[in-house]
Amino acid sequence: MTAKASAAANLRPATQLLHAGAPALRDGTGPVNVPVVRTSTVRFENTATHAEYHHRRTAGERVAAYGRHGLDTHRALEDAVAGLEGGHRAFLTPSGLSAITLVLLALLSPGDHALVADGVYAPVRRVDSTLLKRLGVEIEYFSPTHDDLASRIRPNTRLLYLESPSSLLYEVLDLPALAAVARDRGLTVATDNTWSGGWFYQPLALGANISIQAATKYISGHSDLMQGVVVVDSPALAEKISAAYEALGLTIGADDAYLALRGLRTLPVRLAQHQRNATAVAEFLQQQPHVSRVFYPALPTDPGHALWKRDFSGASGLVSFEFRHATPAAANAFVDALTLFGIGASWGGYESLALVAQPERLREHRQWTGDAAVVRLHIGLEDPHDLTADLAQAFSSAM
Repeated sequence: MTAKASAAANLRPATQLLHAGAPALRDGTGPVNVPVVRTSTVRFENTATHAEYHHRRTAGERVAAYGRHGLDTHRALEDAVAGLEGGHRAFLTPSGLSAITLVLLALLSPGDHALVADGVYAPVRRVDSTLLKRLGVEIEYFSPTHDDLASRIRPNTRLLYLESPSSLLYEVLDLPALAAVARDRGLTVATDNTWSGGWFYQPLALGANISIQAATKYISGHSDLMQGVVVVDSPALAEKISAAYEALGLTIGADDAYLALRGLRTLPVRLAQHQRNATAVAEFLQQQPHVSRVFYPALPTDPGHALWKRDFSGASGLVSFEFRHATPAAANAFVDALTLFGIGASWGGYESLALVAQPERLREHRQWTGDAAVVRLHIGLEDPHDLTADLAQAFSSAM
């Protein structure tokens, strides 16, 4: 390791993230940002060089023999996200769902069984019902906090797939304990880490083998790209994921790689502000007579608070709450009355959003025991006083 590399390794995470993938100086000068390298074709000096590059790719090197393999912009983003997650290698995909599907197809074969937490991102179930079942893969959904994991592991179980905090209700899982059981039985452990943006939570350090993110969300931070990323902890897993990645022809455009890299540079400061704003909103919601429960792990009253405090360094901008008695129609009226919150299914950008949770999605969570409507909020970077005032007027208008 060079003296420069050794010094970089000792930097704190925020500094490492700011400088990860930065272009080298040439002839004493160079750009601050990684150039956007767009190409569909890679040229070679001669046939011997062409053959050499193909040989190196076959051996597992990250060199480009074709535009789909990505060039400098892609490599910079891969290195930066792998560093963010503390992983061995990162794979870039066109969306968060494609990243999830890549992992499932790479690791599961006909006859295999996988255990999936019941609170995962809802489209995972669609991948199961439309694709995995047809391929002879069995997915079993279980509650990580209510069910005994060890008793559900079969001889043909290959994968434990988690999400912490869970989708919609933000159930915090005891990842170290679950991972210990799974790895003792030879299972690969994968988890969706989109909620934390890779900044507030380090699942690979806590026992997971694979961390998946929808870079569409906090890594982007500006609601202007679709992207997924898979980070693995070992060369062996990188080889498995790489084989499926190549077979599926997955890639992203250089401009999207650049936008994600741009978003990464400000990830720590953006998430810190999301947390401050979301905490203020969550505390406001706790005081509202029309709210029976607020779902936000950073609140001391949240059931997952102790685990969150142990394993996380912060909380994101997602806050859900359950109305005390409101019907779905009243919840819709509440959301429609908001003026600063857009209505949209995504999140992670600078703007605040609101959406009524679908009852069928809530019933998929063993954690869910209520019967009133639930609204999911993404708290953006607006002034929190304006956001709480908007929520207050919506309660008055719709309730």
